[in-house]
Amino acid sequence: MLIDWFTVGAQTLNFLILVWLLKHFLYQPVLDAIDAREKAIAATVANTAAKEAKAQTQQAEFAKKNTDFDAQRGAMLAQATAQAQAERERLMGLARAEADTQRAKCQNAIEDDYAQLRTDIARRARDEVLSIVRKILVELADVKLEQKICDMFMQRLRALDGADKATMLEALKAAGWHAQCRSSGAFSAQQKNALVAALDEVCASKTTLAFETAPQLVSGIELDAQGYKLAWNIDDYLASFGEHIDQAVRGRALEGTLPPASASTGPAPAEPHAVNRPEDEIAARAPAPTTPAAA
Repeated sequence: MLIDWFTVGAQTLNFLILVWLLKHFLYQPVLDAIDAREKAIAATVANTAAKEAKAQTQQAEFAKKNTDFDAQRGAMLAQATAQAQAERERLMGLARAEADTQRAKCQNAIEDDYAQLRTDIARRARDEVLSIVRKILVELADVKLEQKICDMFMQRLRALDGADKATMLEALKAAGWHAQCRSSGAFSAQQKNALVAALDEVCASKTTLAFETAPQLVSGIELDAQGYKLAWNIDDYLASFGEHIDQAVRGRALEGTLPPASASTGPAPAEPHAVNRPEDEIAARAPAPTTPAAA
């Protein structure tokens, strides 16, 4: 078989030209496109990986924030619960204290009103008793009783000594040895003379007395000279009797109980028993001389 070298050369040249043409116009652009595509894919993969890493980082940060928020929320909730409980207990304590205070005030007011009521009742009963005693003594007053009163007063007058007597003498001297004599009832001329004689004896000087009737003196007599007063009066014993009752009532009111009927009056003076036997009791139970009050 004969080889046509020209044909072979021409085909070879055509092949080489085809290869160059393919390489220059087809293969190289395809390679460049593949390289560009690979670079784009690599860039996309890298970007995706970076975004994934960033997303994971953000997810971790978000999870940590959620954990911190839950912990903080739990702490704040516990603190708020504790504060609310403390405030509730404080307000409940204040409410209880206020309620106790109001209850104590109401109780004290009730007790005060009750004590005042008991005291008023006891005082009214005492006033009624003393009023009845005074009326009885006034009704029982007679000549014999006035004589006993006169004798008791002269006994007290003669019993004066020391400073009491000096005070009376100074008052009488300043009044020109003149004094007023008041009594619950009218004295007889003999009784008046006896009183003047007793005063002259005590003063060692001539004196004059102006006699007056004073119904407010309950079975008593009073000597008045320049403001100086010397008196003997059953009403004084009644007043002392009333003071004993007041003291007993006040003491029992402070303790929260009224005194019993047998003990409420305290140690009553013996003189008020003159209601039963005025002449004998007044004469037998004559009081000891007391310091006269200078007005």
